[in-house]
Amino acid sequence: MRHTSPTGVARTTPLTAVSRVPWADMQDSTGSAAAIPLLLNGIAWGDSATALAALEDLRKRICQYGFVTEQATAATVPFLWELAQLPHVTCRARIIQLLKAIADARQWESTAALYPKLLSRRENPVVWERAARQAVRDRRGDLNSLLTEPDTEIARATTELARSLAD
Repeated sequence: MRHTSPTGVARTTPLTAVSRVPWADMQDSTGSAAAIPLLLNGIAWGDSATALAALEDLRKRICQYGFVTEQATAATVPFLWELAQLPHVTCRARIIQLLKAIADARQWESTAALYPKLLSRRENPVVWERAARQAVRDRRGDLNSLLTEPDTEIARATTELARSLAD
């Protein structure tokens, strides 16, 4: 399905690439990350209450406590950026705040500095954390359009994310 933007240029329906990610092969804080596509769709297409509940569940799965990333976090970040750009999504400021939390995450790195054996584990959460932070940085070019948003909550959250990414 394709939508036409106000400029007349066709754009792809949101989240079309979600099915290309092997979610069942990844872990989130609950175990299998297989539920992430459903949560992303709830954010994209749900009413305010549904979208917010889906985002909160997603946050617990990929950035637990607001600072603990998981294996599936990096794969989820591009879809968060995509949702943050869509005017019909009702919780855009909260999505941007989640992106900032991921960009700021240093829990596993800090723990590994004290307990270097963590780095030798087969499942290396430090690598996941770094990949998640990089995934946020990779899309920082999307900040410009969000900074011009008339919604002050979105503009404020975007400014805070921009400051985080400037460090």
